[in-house]
This record gives sequence, structure tokens and C-alpha cells, in this order.
Amino acid sequence: MKKLLVYLKDYKIQCVLAPLFKMLEAVFELTVPLVVASIIDKGIRAENMGVVYSRSVLLVLFALVGMVAAISAQYFAARAATGFATKVRHALFEKIQGFSFSEIDKVGTATLITRITNDVNQAQSGVNMVLRLFLRSPFIVAGAFVMAMFIDVEAGLIFLGIIAALSVVVFVIMKITVPKYKEVQSTLDGVTLLTRENLNGARVIRAFCDEENELSRFNKKNNYLAHLQRVAGRISALMNPLTFVIVNLGIIVLIRYGGVRVNTGRLSQGDVVALYNYLSQILVELVKFANLIVTVTKGFASGSRIAAVLETESTLKKSDNARVTNNYAVAFDGVSLSYDGAGDESISDITFTANSGEVIGIIGSTGSGKTSLVSLIPHFYDATKGTVTVDGRDVASYTGDELQKKIGFAMQKAELFSGTVRDNVKWGKSDATDSEIDEALRIAQIYDAMYEKDGLDTVIEHGGGNLSGGQKQRLSVARAIVGKPQIIVLDDSASALDFATERAMRDAILSLSYNPTLFIVSQRCSSILSADRIIVLDDGRCVGMGTNEELLKNCEVYREIYSSQFDDAYRYVKEGQND
Repeated sequence: MKKLLVYLKDYKIQCVLAPLFKMLEAVFELTVPLVVASIIDKGIRAENMGVVYSRSVLLVLFALVGMVAAISAQYFAARAATGFATKVRHALFEKIQGFSFSEIDKVGTATLITRITNDVNQAQSGVNMVLRLFLRSPFIVAGAFVMAMFIDVEAGLIFLGIIAALSVVVFVIMKITVPKYKEVQSTLDGVTLLTRENLNGARVIRAFCDEENELSRFNKKNNYLAHLQRVAGRISALMNPLTFVIVNLGIIVLIRYGGVRVNTGRLSQGDVVALYNYLSQILVELVKFANLIVTVTKGFASGSRIAAVLETESTLKKSDNARVTNNYAVAFDGVSLSYDGAGDESISDITFTANSGEVIGIIGSTGSGKTSLVSLIPHFYDATKGTVTVDGRDVASYTGDELQKKIGFAMQKAELFSGTVRDNVKWGKSDATDSEIDEALRIAQIYDAMYEKDGLDTVIEHGGGNLSGGQKQRLSVARAIVGKPQIIVLDDSASALDFATERAMRDAILSLSYNPTLFIVSQRCSSILSADRIIVLDDGRCVGMGTNEELLKNCEVYREIYSSQFDDAYRYVKEGQND
């Protein structure tokens, strides 16, 4: 939490004024019992109504000034806390935007969502409570004890015993509940993850009629979270009854002691009432302080989790060496990739080159490493071995903006944002004109579908929820090509399209006048038959490279894939044997 205090630097004045106004309120609150004692001893007992009226007016004035001080303190504390939370959220969001795919995979989306929402709220509440009560409650307790000593030293010793007993209760309860609240926050991550999975996979769950099983999983996790909260809540609930028992026992002792002292003339009735009021103030403030500790504990736990994200550095390597080492549009030289925490390599020792304007097909069974391979081109991940170059330069030497302008990437899973068609396509080129967007839509074969609705103003729901799978893929392709990048990567981005639409889109891309280098990742042989070169992957290794005809003759893995989709696979083999 200490590392987050830097986000309060713009609210130094509020951080000073909030406690000061609370201290001012506390001073008036400590003065009230003395005024009440004066009314009893000098007004009511002496039958002097003038004193009663004047002291009553003074109490009203104290109440008004105290109310103004309390409202002012709350205003400054709230302003500082909300400003702090705003800056922390901005810092978290900016940090997350700079994460590579490795960090996002490692930390987890559900955890990041929890930390930017719930954890920031907990930290905000902690800051608010500290500014309001951290100085006020100890000041009231210490001030009430000093005032009691001022009235009667022996009565002050009774106060000291009560304060010690209350402090022990508060400390023990906090010692038990603090770890529980930390565990609650961690368990909340799991509930958030499961909820997010169910929301994203709602259609799959419904398609397989697995609602009951998912509901059971959620109930199990949610019930465990509720159990932890109940355990912590039950222990925390002991706070009030135990403190009230101790204080009431103390009041009994105090009244008995005060009655004896009144009979002997050493104390007045007003003094006993003042001592009683001070004891009540101590009770209220210790309960508040206990709640403050709970809130601050949650805030510290959340703050440490937030700080862990802010301290996470991107593992993407950056290089200052912009030296051009070759003339290829894309080149892989002995490239391997291992994901963080994975035992085996996802791709191993991949070497190939792609000239400007070439079409490279990449095919292989599920899990063979196709997406891993093309993800290295825009530097989504760092190669663990070897070098990847774009236009002869190591990809690590490019900035993110430079690569984004050079490479158009349509991901395997089409990710769309809430907004309009125009808004979504402009992610590929922020200053794209409507005519450029229309051209991209035509190439992606989705122009007619969008203009049957509201054209570029067609509203897209979050995740493209109001579009079909094929429409989402074609819109993501339009986004990838609108900026006319030199390199286009289609990562299985036509899997939901029929053959005719896919071919029309592919032909439109291949006929682009500026002749970009095209990478087509697919599980359909038909998508890559005309490619200049086809790379065949199997278990992360390149087991074949060449044209369709060459691979049918020389690559068993490719022949198996081809024969599962066509009937004439071995015709090429026979022709090759007869030559």
C-alpha cells in the first residue's frame, strides 16, 4: 500500500485538511461533557436557569461547529480517496495496456478485472477511513482518558483498565480476522474467473445443456466464498458485544465509585455524568477504530495486489539494434518458443523466409503451433531461441506502433468492441476515411451485410454479440487490412466462412494493388492450395515446406490432412512415382 501513496501526491492539501477538521470536531466533542457537568452542578443544582440556558446555547453552537467540521472532513477525505482511486485505475489500465501476451497469460484476465475494480474500491475505502478516523479515534480515546484524569485520578485508572481490556479484545479479533479477509479476496478471484468463463461461454454451455453442471460449480465456489465471509463476519461480530460488555461493566464500576465519591463530597453529580460520557465516547471510538482496522486491512491486502500488477514489467525484449540483416519481408532463423510455465516448446527450430508479395500457407493439426508461429511476427511473444526479422530488422527493434502499421493481424478468435462498424474498423487505422473503410469491407466480403443494416453506423455489441461467427471474422479481417499493411496475417480467420465466401475474400486480398506479403493459417487445404509456399507443422516442428504438389509427394503429414479433405490425394503420389 505504501507504494500506492504516490497517487495521493496531488491531494496533499486534502490529506492534511481532512484529519485537521476531524481533530477540530473531536475537540468540541471532548468539551461537551464538561459543559454538561457545568449545567448540572452550576445550573440545575444551584437552580440558576441563566447558566442552564447559556450553557445549552453553547452546546448548540458546539454541535453546529462540529457538524460543519465533520462535513468538511468528509468532503476532503472523499475527494482525496476518489482522486486516489481514479489515478490508480488509470495507472493499472495503462500498465495492462503495455503488457505482452505473456504477462496477460500469466496474471490472468479474471485477476486483472478484480484488481482494477474490487481491489481499487477496497483501497479507496481504506484511504477514506484513514483520513477520517486514523487520528480522530486515538485522539478521542486519549483525550477522554486525560479528561477523566483531570476530573479524578482514581477514576482515570478505571478508564485505563477498561481501555486495556478493550484493546486486547480488538487486537485478538483483528489477529484472527485479518488472514480471513485476505483469503476472501483471493477466493473472489476464483469466483470472478468462473463467472467470466460462463459469460463468455454461455452459448457453448447452452449448446451442450451443461447449465446444471456449471451452476453446481459456481454454487460450490460461491458457497465457499460465503463460508469464508461468514467465518470472518462471525468473529468480527464478537467485537460489539464484547466491547459493550466490558464498557457496561466499567460503567457499573464507575457509577458505584462515583456514588461513593459523591457521598463523601469529593465528586459532584456533574463530574460523574461527565465521566460516564467520556467512557461512552471511548466505547464508540474503539468500535470505530476496530472497523477502521478491518477496512484498512482489506485496503492493504488489495493495495499489495494492485502494487504487484504495477510492478510487473513486460518481458518483451527491446533492442536498439535497427541494423538490416537481410532483404526478406519476414525471416525465421532457428526460432523456438516456450510459453511461461510450460514444460515443452510450442514451436521448435523453425527456419523459413518470406519475400515481399509472397503468399505463405501454414497448416497442421490442432495444437501443432500454427498460432504460436505467426504470433511471433508482430512480436506478441519473444522467441526463446533464434531470431525473427521483419524487413530485415529484428522485431524487438520495432516499437509497437511501427509493427502495427507494418502488420495487419486477424486473430483466430475475432475480438470486437462495443460501438459502430466504423469504430471497430478504425482500430486498424485511426484516421481511416469512410471510403477506405468501405473498401476494406468489400475486400472482406462484408460490405453488403453491413449496409443492409445501418452501414458504417451499424451498432456492434460487446464481443460482436449481435453478429454471426462469419460476420465477426470478416469484420476483423477488414480491420486488419484497412491500413494497407505490408504484411497481412490471417490466423484461421475464415474458419466460420463457407468455401465460396472464403475464396472471394482470399482472391480480393491477393488482388490488392500494393501486393502485400500474406500469411494464411488454416486447417483447410483449399485455403492454401495456391500459396507460394506451405509450411506444415506437427507438434511444433516443421515437417514439410513447399508447394501443394511438392508436399503431396514428399510430406506424409500433409498427405494425411489433404486426403481427409479431398479424394485425389494419392493421384499426385502415383504421378510422382511414374515420372
